Amino acid sequence: MNLPRRQCRLLVFAKAPQPGRVKTRLARSLGPVTAAHVHQALLEHALGLLAHAPPCPVELWCAPDCRHTVFHACRQHLKLALHPQRGLDLGTRMHAAFAATLRHARAALLMGSDCPGLTPGRLRQALDALRHHDAVLIPARDGGYVLLGLRRPAPWLFSAMPWGTPAVLDLTRKRLRERDMRWAELAALRDVDETEDLLWLLREARHTPHLRSLGRRLQALLPDMDLPGRHLDRRKGSL
Repeated sequence: MNLPRRQCRLLVFAKAPQPGRVKTRLARSLGPVTAAHVHQALLEHALGLLAHAPPCPVELWCAPDCRHTVFHACRQHLKLALHPQRGLDLGTRMHAAFAATLRHARAALLMGSDCPGLTPGRLRQALDALRHHDAVLIPARDGGYVLLGLRRPAPWLFSAMPWGTPAVLDLTRKRLRERDMRWAELAALRDVDETEDLLWLLREARHTPHLRSLGRRLQALLPDMDLPGRHLDRRKGSL
């Protein structure tokens, strides 16, 4: 299937960085304010990578609406289209975004903002997979997924789904099989939900060039945590 990149869309789902409403599992150890700052750092890192090498046109889908100053800054500095997420739960909002986008695009990828492994190269691989498949998944290490791509709306993928549990990925696969959908899966990636995920990310940032600036920013946010590689070796320019 011919799938010109200009006719596809990358939908980035993001919540406004409001303390107490984002990264609630991280907030148990970091506190709600610091957890919200971590959430914002992850979002801005993800969008910054996409600004340099987008696999296709990028849109930011915002919750609870588009009014937060962080979203306006992203629109101004990164020239992104903003859309409000609409629906009472995550599944409803995801289906609404796919349905609206696929009225005028031939394919769409939907991702969150807290998986640093979703580089432009990995996203291009996912988009290429949609040339020969109805759907594409990138699993999360915790049993969900960090990216879903579709060529046509599939409301049955999102209804009555136990979001936030390890059952999401297997149930998604089951529903795809039941509908005779052809799908591709790329290698699983890790998102940042728990303190151990944050520690993993800081270790990765020590030897992963595209994560170094994010690692520095996160360490500055977390001065009281016992984190690996806290001191920057300025001669080598690495964490």
